[in-house]
Amino acid sequence: MSFKFEAAYDKQITRKDLQNLFWRSIPYEHSWNYERMGHVGFTWALMPILQKLYPNKPDFVAAMKRHMELYNMTPYICTLPLSMAAAMEEANASDPDFDTSAISNVKLALMGPLSGVGDAFYWGTLRILATGVGTSLALQGSLLGPLMFLLIFNVPHYIIRYVLTFLGYRFGSEFITKVQESGIMDTIVKMASIMGAMVIGAMTMEMVAVDIPVPIGIGEDVQTLAGLLNGIFPGFVTLGIFGIVYAMLKKKMNPLLIMLIMLILSIVCAYLGILGVPA
Repeated sequence: MSFKFEAAYDKQITRKDLQNLFWRSIPYEHSWNYERMGHVGFTWALMPILQKLYPNKPDFVAAMKRHMELYNMTPYICTLPLSMAAAMEEANASDPDFDTSAISNVKLALMGPLSGVGDAFYWGTLRILATGVGTSLALQGSLLGPLMFLLIFNVPHYIIRYVLTFLGYRFGSEFITKVQESGIMDTIVKMASIMGAMVIGAMTMEMVAVDIPVPIGIGEDVQTLAGLLNGIFPGFVTLGIFGIVYAMLKKKMNPLLIMLIMLILSIVCAYLGILGVPA
């Protein structure tokens, strides 16, 4: 498989480095966790490139920490943000004035939109197609059923995953060059930061579901406390929980300890009827 991207390899990162990035991206989801989701897989895939770009240990450690932040991405297209991050790290390694916050902000800005497209295509389209073909053959007693399912799903997956590795790097390199020449890096960083904050906020609202089933009112007008609060300010209960967790993180509390506290309080409050799951 050949791509006309050789002209982009005029710095430190080579075609072989990107091929290695592709292979290391495959176990991206194997270390997924509830604390920071895919951060370990993302950082592990980038690690050889970071070692090459930052021969000095303090710079390498700083780069590793930069990518150990919360990150979640449809695993089948994770090579796109990975290779873009590699291009931005390459620019940072050669430019002492490069704003490293741009790397995190661009990653966060891509997280929501790319995952939306990736989930819709892989889970909502390709998987359904593969399952339909595989199931129909399996019901006829054919051993080709599971084989066709795996082929229909994984052949396009790996081709797209491989191509995105090079597209992401090329796009990232050209993007950085044009931005630096135009002098609008500060504006790009600010816009990406706002988009990243919006993505995190949307994820919080989508993934946190909680009810306060304490009844307010009498007769037909009775409603839960959560319903009353959310009626005044939509998402108020979720925002309140987010605020409490954020305050705990600001006090440098261990995220695992915060999760344990929330788990215990949730069980106790659910038993007492103070908290519940929205209907």
